[in-house]
Amino acid sequence: MGLPPARGGTFFRKDQEIPAEQKEVLVLLRGNLKACRQALVELRSEKKTVAIAWKEAGPLQIAEQLAKPAALKLFQEICQRADGAIATTPDLVPFFTAAGVRHVEFIPTPYPVEDARWNFATPVEERRGIFVGTREFGVPSRQHLAALLALRQLVASMFESVTVVNADGWRGRGMIERLGYDARLLKVVEGRMTYPRYLRLLAQHKLVWQLDASGTPGQVAGDALLARVPCVGGNGTTERLVFPDICGHGRDAEQLFDLAARLLEHPHDCEAVIERAESGAKEKVSFTAVAKRLETFFRRIAR
Repeated sequence: MGLPPARGGTFFRKDQEIPAEQKEVLVLLRGNLKACRQALVELRSEKKTVAIAWKEAGPLQIAEQLAKPAALKLFQEICQRADGAIATTPDLVPFFTAAGVRHVEFIPTPYPVEDARWNFATPVEERRGIFVGTREFGVPSRQHLAALLALRQLVASMFESVTVVNADGWRGRGMIERLGYDARLLKVVEGRMTYPRYLRLLAQHKLVWQLDASGTPGQVAGDALLARVPCVGGNGTTERLVFPDICGHGRDAEQLFDLAARLLEHPHDCEAVIERAESGAKEKVSFTAVAKRLETFFRRIAR
């Protein structure tokens, strides 16, 4: 809770910790909706302007959290009490409106693309291979297995290496081994790593590949943006806004395969993609751009 960092705010885990002078609050909805409702009630009693947003904002993720009547009732009550809602994907706008929120606005997840400290770019001539952006075999909408299967032919024909993060332990390793990749071209990264280290790893590659169909805010594309690497595939919001010419929205796997092959064959095309991505990101998803939209949004719903 508290204003998002894009507007110079801070995060709080308990509403009691929010300073009295802080009059604008964004409550992130998560599994415990009863606690979210209580926090909203208490914050509004203190005359604060309270907006809501989902912490996990994919349609399938929200549907899973609201699968029980009691959870849906709590969500509707929260929506009716809130001063406004922020939809981090366009698909969530009618969802919030139908549940009773008075004012809803689509505002994408921000990334510090204008901050040089968050530019993890590696020189083009030092980049090697393809990075698989997804990692969960057990989440059908991520289409992780489909992405790895589709990529195998491209890797073999162009003799490009592929890096995949294994988040599923021995089961994940077993799945990856069964895919039949040339061991010389496959790098499996095990275990957790810090976010900066992860971005540096991603930045060492020519492109990011995914077939994610979750409709989420699009963190894979956001990571690729900070690493200055083209992100091929995925239908998340950031993918659509930052990489519209190579994202998965409206394209099938074969079309994405062709786009990836072209980028691998023509490295300078990758540079052009990134130049367009940076330009679009500064206008649409940078901290500066989103901060202005947040300021306008909270001014509009102010109590």
